[in-house]
Amino acid sequence: MTGAEHAPAKVNLCLHVTGRRDDGYHLLDSIVVFAGVGDTVSARAGKGLSLAITGPQGPGLEAGDDNLVLRAARLMGARDLAFTLDKHLPQAAGIGGGSADAAATLRLLSRITGEGLPDPAAIATLGADIPVCLSSRPARMRGVGEVLDPLPPLPPFAMVLVNPGVAVPTAPVFQALARRDMPPLPDTCGPWPDTAAFFGWLRAQRNDLQAPACAVAPVITLVLQALEATTGCALARMSGSGATCFGLFPDMEAARAAERALRAAHPDWWIAASPALTGSSAGA
Repeated sequence: MTGAEHAPAKVNLCLHVTGRRDDGYHLLDSIVVFAGVGDTVSARAGKGLSLAITGPQGPGLEAGDDNLVLRAARLMGARDLAFTLDKHLPQAAGIGGGSADAAATLRLLSRITGEGLPDPAAIATLGADIPVCLSSRPARMRGVGEVLDPLPPLPPFAMVLVNPGVAVPTAPVFQALARRDMPPLPDTCGPWPDTAAFFGWLRAQRNDLQAPACAVAPVITLVLQALEATTGCALARMSGSGATCFGLFPDMEAARAAERALRAAHPDWWIAASPALTGSSAGA
């Protein structure tokens, strides 16, 4: 029993904080897409459950029982499997790395065992981003992540993801919010006739966590300024609660040129140009 599954990066193109529940969880309204860059989860027959972590972003990541790959495997009732997580996405970065890994583990085990996925309530215990990462398709994500609405077809575009190597814990960012009842996205999202129209619509939206994250980690402001200065960047914004930011570009040629310029100026940053996975099955 062997197999592998891609775990693409999740990118919040916009993120509106619209309220907070009595239990303290914040209500969000977000447009989510996935990038071609990501981690890979693989499994082979073994004795008991085990996890090895490889890849350039693996150092420092614990492979213990609390790792989301093993938690997802236990949720599926997996036994006698040796997992490998090839880690390419930075940790605590606002692009759903751990959630993407857990979701990839669930998809992988369902595929190689023929078993159905756990019920949504059980999946949600792994994290709020697991449902959207499980489908890895563009979506409007609301509530605490459990309300997912498909989007009209997205025009093609490319992204450059940049992380300055600073982990930004989510809790301090939410604590720094001045308001927790900001307006939601428009009732109707799309359709967008072309890439320029989509970029124009996104410019009118927000990431309400960006300002507080910049206060917590001022280097995020430098990342945004560096992206904005690249040729062809239509929009620079932070993803999730940070610290990863993205620049949107009309095509991969422009994105790769921006990636080269940013790498030359900031060799210590994690930088990746990638197409946005805008098809009906982004994980494919």
